[in-house]
Amino acid sequence: MRIAFLASEASPFAKTGGLADVIGTLPVALERLGHQVSLIMPAYRPALAGSHALEGASAAASLGGVAQEFSVHKATIGKNLPVHFVRADRYFDREFLYGTPAGDYPDNAERFVFFCRAALEIARHNPPDILHAHDWQTALAIFFLCAQPERYPELVQVKTVFTVHNLGFQGLFNGSLWPLLDCDRSWFNPKHLEFHGKINFLKSALVSSHKITTVSPTYGREIMTPEQGFGLDGVLRERAADVVGIMNGIDYDEWNPQNDPVIAARYDVNELAGKARCKQELQQLYGLPERAEVPLIGVVSRLTAQKGFDLVEAIWPKLMNWPVQFVLLGTGEARFVKFFGLAAKLYPDKVAIRIGFDEKLAHRIEAGADIFLMPSLYEPCGLNQMFSLRYGTIPIVRAVGGLNDSVANFDEKNLSGTGFSFLPYEADALYNTVERALHLFGDTRAWTALMRRAMKIDNSWDRSAALYSSLYQDLVR
Repeated sequence: MRIAFLASEASPFAKTGGLADVIGTLPVALERLGHQVSLIMPAYRPALAGSHALEGASAAASLGGVAQEFSVHKATIGKNLPVHFVRADRYFDREFLYGTPAGDYPDNAERFVFFCRAALEIARHNPPDILHAHDWQTALAIFFLCAQPERYPELVQVKTVFTVHNLGFQGLFNGSLWPLLDCDRSWFNPKHLEFHGKINFLKSALVSSHKITTVSPTYGREIMTPEQGFGLDGVLRERAADVVGIMNGIDYDEWNPQNDPVIAARYDVNELAGKARCKQELQQLYGLPERAEVPLIGVVSRLTAQKGFDLVEAIWPKLMNWPVQFVLLGTGEARFVKFFGLAAKLYPDKVAIRIGFDEKLAHRIEAGADIFLMPSLYEPCGLNQMFSLRYGTIPIVRAVGGLNDSVANFDEKNLSGTGFSFLPYEADALYNTVERALHLFGDTRAWTALMRRAMKIDNSWDRSAALYSSLYQDLVR
């Protein structure tokens, strides 16, 4: 089957978050299943360094009815998976992908209308069976195929899939920008693209794609509720029969304690001794006392309210009464940076933080911590809890989104489960769950069994790719 992915970022070419990790790995996993997969994305400044221009691959795409030229560059990932870059320096040759630290680029609507049109020009030269677009930046490509099939006759048989990675980001723009779309204004209505007077790019794909996927089954149900639907729950409930939740996977080659080149010692589910050495190294890196008997809690995260750090702040005094250590790596809101900075000063033998991001240190935290804390307010999928399971680092999570789908709550009676979870978004619920974990840590035999169960869970992309492959096949039958 021929599958074309449309995305606004992909590792290793350009990345702001988890979307890039998905797009850098899922197509490769599908390629391993025998599909012919390609990827189309913008030629951002970092991406051009590893690509080459295709001879004679200059083209034009319509923007507001005016032809805008672009060129096509190419690279490969996986075995031989082609990545086509839309090069238009006026739109994509910038320091950042979507905006500066001061805010979004003011021409983002123009940039991604253009990208969607350009991507369809590329796709029409080698029509796929499936066009799979991701998030608001690529949503209009699906809408254009639905609203203007006469403009893309080569693509009229294409089946479309749209993945919502985070419904909170919708691509909302002033209604006065409608002429950029070069579509009949009759589409600008509440049933289609209009959303409280604005153009909603993401909504355009929700109402026009053949199938909608989300990044976990639980999140697929949550976004149909007013609490997590961000105003689009009604639209999604109307499409409920076409909404499918498929968990993201993780790269088992990159995240593997058996051969991770970054960590202090290798280990696996059968031989766990190396994890103790990893814990010792992590304590050294953070300047904490080397104490094997003390549970070490790790966090790698954006420091935002969405990640549940207001709950962590609320339980902090009681948590510090325990013999624990706490290490953190992340950036985010000033209030949480200040809070954890002060905590590190008040408890220098218990708490140490690094503000920023360091991929190697993230691996060392996953390998060296005993417990990983992730009490998110909402979490479409989440990756760190799956990294933690892979490394035998027991996750404590709130049972929402992908956290609920990937972490089975420990059952004291049956001695089952792979981590600890709670549901009420309340400080007491988090504290009680942390307390359960800390008590169990004192039982070495039970804790080791829990680690082994966690490490045996399959969160590979091969599992996820098989589910996507089945979805695609159902569409083209």
